Amino acid sequence: MDVESVRRDFPTVRKGLGVYLDSACQSLRPDQVIEAINDYYENYPACGGRSVHSMATRVSIAVDETREALASFFGTDDPDCYVFTKNCTEGLNTCAFGLGLKAGDVVVTTDAEHNSNHVPWLTLQDTLGVGRRFSRSDSEGGFDIESFKECMKPDVKVVSVQHCNNVTGCTVPVREVAEIAHDNGSIVMVDGAQSAPHMPVDLKNLDVDLYCMSIHKMLGPTGMGVMYGKREVLESMNPLLLGGGTVGLATYSSYNPAPIPDRFEAGLHNYAGIVGTKAALDYLTAVGMDEIEKWDSKLMKRMMGNLEDVRNLHPVGPTDPSRRGSVFSFNIDGLNPHDIAMMVDNTSGVMIRSGMHCAHPFYVDRGIEGSARASTYLYNDFSDIDAFTDAVRHIAEVFGD
Repeated sequence: MDVESVRRDFPTVRKGLGVYLDSACQSLRPDQVIEAINDYYENYPACGGRSVHSMATRVSIAVDETREALASFFGTDDPDCYVFTKNCTEGLNTCAFGLGLKAGDVVVTTDAEHNSNHVPWLTLQDTLGVGRRFSRSDSEGGFDIESFKECMKPDVKVVSVQHCNNVTGCTVPVREVAEIAHDNGSIVMVDGAQSAPHMPVDLKNLDVDLYCMSIHKMLGPTGMGVMYGKREVLESMNPLLLGGGTVGLATYSSYNPAPIPDRFEAGLHNYAGIVGTKAALDYLTAVGMDEIEKWDSKLMKRMMGNLEDVRNLHPVGPTDPSRRGSVFSFNIDGLNPHDIAMMVDNTSGVMIRSGMHCAHPFYVDRGIEGSARASTYLYNDFSDIDAFTDAVRHIAEVFGD
């Protein structure tokens, strides 16, 4: 991968507006995505799928092309199985509330899920009597397949797991999980927010039933997510929202639902976001997801290697960088995570995140009040990593306990 060429495509990098190590929250956007969005607003800012004039037709074609690009990118055959959402959270909620679970049905998750894959199940537990079962992580926060197997009983209707963890960076062996779950007769849904931007994801090979992602973590626009589902699963689900675009015909007393994917896409689309999504997918395809995964691994190895002898620094999650994907969470004795984040920004212009990263149960269960988190992507280079680790080392040595 030509990292210097990639870096020139990102305006904030070109302008030297600081070192961005917060891509697990949302990514930067390259010129190509920004230009595609501007092209929509400047040249065909109309609705698709409603009017039949020339601008609207161009929008409709762009929407279809983006679904086709998604199917190609994720290794599946049916573009209609990709539903546009505003983020991964909306997709996960649509799945959770659309599967028609009832009292006594059990949902299995890991004990380290993002709140988006935890709180909806709590709500169904409280309102419908749906049961919960947690696959427990190993000592470093990694997935424990034996704990997962112990959770699988005939009452398990849904297995819903993250693909990559946003705190530890650990990857769940989704294909193996899907095989076990399907043998048990369970639906498999996956939170792909942290995996889809950073590694090749072949949904046909993984054989999951539902897979959600945030395009804003994949170089795409804010307010864009995607929910993938096998056709037979989507056709059996209820939509989260109803209204314009979701029905074939409505009368005063009844309505019939529109075909997929339209039945899940209520109201006016984020057309600029959809256009920007295709530009982001095209960009990632040109660079190569294998190359991105390898580069993240090199950056993480450099980062953790630079910090391995800092006495009062403690990783949250594995100490082996090969298990961390693109995410490094850590604490420094005597310092609050928010203070660490502000200090590295104020002293060195390095932007990271701090807090519980929407994974509250993981931290509460372990008695940890949060962590600082640095996350990499294809536009970072070794100079970014060194600027971060130099700043952290200085803070730890001067202000750490």
